[in-house]
Amino acid sequence: MSASNPLAAVHPSAEIPPVKITAALLGATLVGALGGLLFGFDTAVISGCQDQLKVLFQLSLNEQGFMTASALIGAAIGSLAAAKPGDLYGRRDCLKIAAAFYLLCALGCASASGLWMMVSARILGGIAVGATSVLGPMYLAEIAPAAWRGRLVACFQVNIVLGVLVAYFSNYWIGSMDLGDAEWRWKLGVQALPALAFLVLLFFIPRSPRWLVMRGKHAEALEVLGKIGLSHTDEQLAAIRDSVHLEQGQSSAPLFVKSLSKPIFLAVAVAMFNQLGGINALWYYANTIFSMAGFSKDSSALQCVILGVANFIATLVGMAIIDRAGRKPLLMWGTIGCGIALALVAWIFNGTAHAGWLVWLFGGFVVCHAFGQGAVIWVFISEIFPTAARSKGQTLGSFTHWFMAMLVSWTFPLVAKDVGQAGAGLPFAFFAAMMLLQIFVVGFMFPETKQVPLEEMENTI
Repeated sequence: MSASNPLAAVHPSAEIPPVKITAALLGATLVGALGGLLFGFDTAVISGCQDQLKVLFQLSLNEQGFMTASALIGAAIGSLAAAKPGDLYGRRDCLKIAAAFYLLCALGCASASGLWMMVSARILGGIAVGATSVLGPMYLAEIAPAAWRGRLVACFQVNIVLGVLVAYFSNYWIGSMDLGDAEWRWKLGVQALPALAFLVLLFFIPRSPRWLVMRGKHAEALEVLGKIGLSHTDEQLAAIRDSVHLEQGQSSAPLFVKSLSKPIFLAVAVAMFNQLGGINALWYYANTIFSMAGFSKDSSALQCVILGVANFIATLVGMAIIDRAGRKPLLMWGTIGCGIALALVAWIFNGTAHAGWLVWLFGGFVVCHAFGQGAVIWVFISEIFPTAARSKGQTLGSFTHWFMAMLVSWTFPLVAKDVGQAGAGLPFAFFAAMMLLQIFVVGFMFPETKQVPLEEMENTI
């Protein structure tokens, strides 16, 4: 009998059988993770429409940046606003609202007749992205048995990068169909199909047992625990009830106190640098960037698909090795790789090297970001705060991430120029300089949190 298994201690006469994935658990995981795919799709799909929308709506560079960043304004709002309704009305049912917003965003963007209709629809989609980034992992963590939690919650992150890849492939496929002036409407409107599927399927998965306990619905929670394959559900229910009671007693703990100054700095720093490397400038303007370098429309779209594949594979690698390699080494080596790639991109845009190298350099940048900052950011932020402040700390990190993404996405078209023009390499040189700064900040100020129990994290930081 394993001494580390609390349920075995309650029932010493028998070993606890390994938890198997039931149909209910698999369905809940797939549906919950579908929110991650919509998250990634919504993030990247605008890239293939930038040039058409700029001409059609006669956008200034500032208006183009604002149109792109409007989704991130919504994401910042959604990330701040989602937790409270999620506690009051349930993670699953609030995800229904997010799914409806995804659907309205797709339909609104596809039928937009001007800048402000497009912006309004994208803000709705951004709110859905921000809310999903909070509620999706929360639902998956609470529905999953402990033995499967890490892998099932990881499905959400995998689906985000899969959504980016699907968006680029969708743009490439629709772009090859010669749809003329309506092409951008199809590219943005196709998101309505997975959004509708997400909305409908959410009606067929169980509510989180943890939320049910929070609302006093113990009988339903007991039923859900049985459906997801847990044995000794009475003991599991009691453990959840004790944990909820403890956290409710700690929920009023303030975040901005002197004792938490170091975790706050670390959370804000890792979230800021995640965006100051320019990853979202690439995702939102990838087609435009390749066009500025002289690539044709179809070739630009194909390069984006290649980047999406590289991002997907590197994310899987990063998630597979993070617990063995450690957070700090991944951040350091990923940042070094990003910095070198960005410096060379700046060199090319200044007109001093062949633009054909760009796909390789951006591919290297994406790979280094994915297994470094992309794999580490949310794990690291979730570890560095004590239990009483963890949810607030994660909200701060999420808001910082979206706010910086909004700033970068809004300002990038204001400074971006075609290859060879004066100052064309400036934005990429700035991103490279930020990566150099991050190397020093991480090297001298970031702790290694690998295999450190959460209860001992305060001493490590």
